[in-house]
Amino acid sequence: MLGIGQDGGRPQIGCRRACCADADPVTPACLALIGSDGRRWLIDATPAIGEQLRLLDDLAPRPIDDSAIDGILLTHGHLGHFTGLAQLGREALAANGIPVWAQPRLRSVLASDAPWSLLVEHDHVVLRDDPIDLGGGLLVEVLPVPHRDEISETVAFRVEGPTGSVLWLPDIDSWEAWDRDIVEEVAAVDVAFVDATFFDDGELDRDMSLIPHPRVTDTVRRFVDRAPELASRLRLVHLNHTNPVLRPGSPERAFVEAAGVSLARVGERVTL
Repeated sequence: MLGIGQDGGRPQIGCRRACCADADPVTPACLALIGSDGRRWLIDATPAIGEQLRLLDDLAPRPIDDSAIDGILLTHGHLGHFTGLAQLGREALAANGIPVWAQPRLRSVLASDAPWSLLVEHDHVVLRDDPIDLGGGLLVEVLPVPHRDEISETVAFRVEGPTGSVLWLPDIDSWEAWDRDIVEEVAAVDVAFVDATFFDDGELDRDMSLIPHPRVTDTVRRFVDRAPELASRLRLVHLNHTNPVLRPGSPERAFVEAAGVSLARVGERVTL
């Protein structure tokens, strides 16, 4: 686990409230996959990709003459999930042919719209749409989810290894809008990283219906009511800087922990 925040991280640009004034920094949500052969992939390329790759070097070191990353899987085309690709270009990493898996509309944007198209033209990235078999027994299943698709489709990923599995689902409009049952999806994996952007209604001083996400209160109660034995598999991720669950000792954090649910933790590992 390389980051647990919403797209803007913490401190968030322009925020002068207490949530960002004295709190520790939080980088946008990002998960690394590490193969048994040492190869490394990122799920999503966040604005903090440089910092997160340095953290990955600390967590899973390999020779410095190897490439920084072996591939990137993109969930969708919002700020915190693909704009880090810009740093793969000649102005920064000058990467060489890094595979990037993306859905059709996002591939179209990356292939045709500058500055992203320069990454393709200069062979910094290679856009992929084939089944995601990372080798070493790591298979990735793409699960479409409903979420403000102004730029691209949105997907979640289920990653299956020889002995374990995880669900990566940082963004969705609501559990009701999905054609899958979130409780059943969590039951099918060992650990599920799920959208926890906002704790509850009224968290922002703007119209929250314009940025739909399931509320943490709803997610927790859904599992408490239907499958409390699965609550320990949940990891809350993609937390907005305003989300009070980020504050240790808060009543909101206590509510989550009393249900057996956990926040995702930077540096956390799941063995697959």
